[in-house]
Amino acid sequence: MDVKSSFLNGIIQEEVYVKQPPGFEKFSRPNDVYKLKKALYGLKQAPRAWYDRLSSFLLLNGFIRGKVDKTLFVFEKGQDCLLVQIYVDDIIFGATNDSLCKNFSKLMQGEFEMSMMGELNFFLGLQIKQCQEGIYISQSKYTKELLKKFGIEEGRTVSTPMATNVKIDKDEKGKSVDESKYRGMIGSLLYLTASRPDILHDVCLCARFQSNPKESHMSAVKRIFRYLKGTIQYGLFYPKNEIFSLKGYSDSDYAGNIDDRKSTSGSCQFLGDCLVSWFSKKQNCVSLSTAEAEYISAAFCCTQLLWMKQTLADYKCSFESVPIFCDNISTINIAQNLVHHNRTKHIEIRQHFLRDCVSKRKIEISFVPSQDQLADIFTKPLSSETFASIRARLGIMHIE
Repeated sequence: MDVKSSFLNGIIQEEVYVKQPPGFEKFSRPNDVYKLKKALYGLKQAPRAWYDRLSSFLLLNGFIRGKVDKTLFVFEKGQDCLLVQIYVDDIIFGATNDSLCKNFSKLMQGEFEMSMMGELNFFLGLQIKQCQEGIYISQSKYTKELLKKFGIEEGRTVSTPMATNVKIDKDEKGKSVDESKYRGMIGSLLYLTASRPDILHDVCLCARFQSNPKESHMSAVKRIFRYLKGTIQYGLFYPKNEIFSLKGYSDSDYAGNIDDRKSTSGSCQFLGDCLVSWFSKKQNCVSLSTAEAEYISAAFCCTQLLWMKQTLADYKCSFESVPIFCDNISTINIAQNLVHHNRTKHIEIRQHFLRDCVSKRKIEISFVPSQDQLADIFTKPLSSETFASIRARLGIMHIE
């Protein structure tokens, strides 16, 4: 559903005046101005005015606004519910009963000028395919455009986005390359990570050298494109499943950055078998041990899971103790030990909220063997076999 001229529907609360538009001046009073009653495009108050108008309308018609996500609105009728998600002038909605969708469509079209787009198949550059087995999300069309834009349509493909024997650093003695082109390639790849988490770590690693990129950095970025060339049709698959448990995987690459020896945190979160959240980030401080690096990474994962628990409450989904899977025994022992030992004082105090969450049973931290650590793909380059195995378990597969 798309709202036509959405910002023109917003009612302005403040006093705002505009000059007479060219071609519509009143020649007898050329210095007069108009006082706005409704918003105009380009007005800084326009987005807020449109949201206030839309949210007020929905609340008056029995919808409940999300407590965490303020763009989510829920309507309940008996055992059925209607979920409405707002993104500026685009509205996505779905219900457990078709009649609720039809009623909502009539309600909105009666208040605003709207166009019905039908079943969701394309949104914000994401291609969405719905079938009986589940939902596929990909950006294959966007990937093809990138390969053509940067002239990487020809040449061989590779099985992984980054080789395991390559260590990228500042390369201060290397030859500089076109900074604008390099940044353009990085920016394009970052947008692609919305449906391709398998390239997230490598893109973020290359993004650290945008200020003065060298030939070695450009070669690493081009390898990512060659990997994409062989996996254009890959995307995320969300299977239909009755299992709806929330869980997270946490890992780190201790002192992996050659320039400053900071570690990289990686994490991913699942709802059942569906990957719904992931990140790869260089830590702010230098860790003094592997346990510290893993502990900080687990703390990041914990904050994400707590936020997801609160968000899912708006969808009427509640979870007690959410598991975090970690492959470091020392990290698990520190999180479960209520006694603050001297040997762990070097870990930043703010990270110890993980231990507090474990003690309150909001989070449960568990051991997972290294070969089953799915967050590995977000912390370091992997061999072809390991990379392909984790990629498949994340739900990234070929989409017809």
